Amino acid sequence: MTKPQVKCPTCQKKKVWSSDNPFRPFCSERCKLIDLGAWANEEYQIPEAKSASDYSSGENEEHVDRDGPIPQDPETMH
Repeated sequence: MTKPQVKCPTCQKKKVWSSDNPFRPFCSERCKLIDLGAWANEEYQIPEAKSASDYSSGENEEHVDRDGPIPQDPETMH
């Protein structure tokens, strides 16, 4: 039985998925550290669901009709 091959998330090289690879799912320590650096630099983001407080704080916000048309900025209209 052949072991499955997977692509390294960083360099896309195919590598055998094996417990012998301490860096999996990456192919090497280098690719693992590149990915870690991208997370540290906030290049990746996990989307966050908005909470009710995001919509109800009301401080320093104008009333926005979310179902109506998008208001145009008079300075940018020509």
